[in-house]
Amino acid sequence: MLGNADIVAIVPVKDLEKGKKFYVDTLGLEIVKERPGGIVMKSGSTQVLVYKTGFAGTNQATTAAWTVKDVDGVAKDLTAKGIKLEHYDLPGASREGDVHILGDLRAIWFKDPDGNILSVGNDLG
Repeated sequence: MLGNADIVAIVPVKDLEKGKKFYVDTLGLEIVKERPGGIVMKSGSTQVLVYKTGFAGTNQATTAAWTVKDVDGVAKDLTAKGIKLEHYDLPGASREGDVHILGDLRAIWFKDPDGNILSVGNDLG
């Protein structure tokens, strides 16, 4: 039923302007459409909806994840922009600096200004 439909990441923020600045200026997403209470952004061939809510940052799990070829390069870029990378004790995982290693998966985690957990990995499939 939904197997051929596109999916959109939905990220809650407390302050829409602050969220916009982080996702556009820091992460490099492109604004597609702004509407009251939310901003649709382009990331690769997918979209991210950032919307205002008082529940921002309350999720204790990963909100959105990006797939890239060079996780280590992204880790360096993010830390150069002042973003603190998170460290987690994951079963069966090791770590090289800030990069978690799970078999052939290399991944990093970080938080947006509202505390939403975001991830970057080399292969999520």
